[in-house]
Amino acid sequence: MRLGINTFLFTSPFTNKSTSLFPQFKKWGFETVEIPIEDPSHIDPAFVKAQLDKHGLVCGSVCACMGPDRDLRGTPQQQRTGLNYMLKLIDQMVVLDCPRLIGPEYSAVGRADAVPPNEQKQQWKTVVKNLKTLCKYAEQKGKQVCLEPLNRFETDFINTCDQALKMVRDVGSSALKLHLDTFHMNIEEKNQAAAIRKAGKLLGHFHACGSDRGTPGHDHIDWKPIAAALKGIGYKGDVVIESFTTDVKVIARAAAIWRRIEPTRNEIAVKGLKFLRRTLA
Repeated sequence: MRLGINTFLFTSPFTNKSTSLFPQFKKWGFETVEIPIEDPSHIDPAFVKAQLDKHGLVCGSVCACMGPDRDLRGTPQQQRTGLNYMLKLIDQMVVLDCPRLIGPEYSAVGRADAVPPNEQKQQWKTVVKNLKTLCKYAEQKGKQVCLEPLNRFETDFINTCDQALKMVRDVGSSALKLHLDTFHMNIEEKNQAAAIRKAGKLLGHFHACGSDRGTPGHDHIDWKPIAAALKGIGYKGDVVIESFTTDVKVIARAAAIWRRIEPTRNEIAVKGLKFLRRTLA
């Protein structure tokens, strides 16, 4: 397992200038960088790849940023916009030599409302259709799409590992995997370790986040069973710290971070990395 850091902890949006963070990431001991690409025009992927190489890092994952206009279960225009955005991300991933697209690729984040069962079934069919298109392209490019269940306050569509597994089965693509996150699982799963074991070989990506979105290990999550479950399924992918602070205003608002959870964001990275190394060893 490689340990990584999501750049949302330090900046939004990520641009070519944001590569100035790479030397510090390397100094702290991270192996991979997770890059949320809010708009493909924000970066020159060849430049970012050169900077990663220069500092001995790799882009382990690109995070899809699903705003209101990007929604695979939305209006026809929202579906087209969301799908075209992610197809462009896969093209950039080829240049970045990044293996996986991660996040809630199925819907706009924050869209959470009760809908009648018939409408929910139709939304499900629409997402299946769009994900088949996305995953077919990912297969052609040798990339993975890792589907992330979010908590009930951020989506009404896929909240649990079971729901995500159903979507994977319905899409039926070898490119589609699961992306589990301890913050969301802490809210939605009865047992985090059991969910990891249920995902098994389909687990393609993993976020290690504190229960309050702070430092992994400085929270109430029971991490030992989680580490045992990852080892038990033979997980060899990345384990990434994805936390948010009030220092990055736009992301803080989107993630409902209204107070300083830890003294500094550097502490989240450094202490979190130290904890994960010890726990996952």
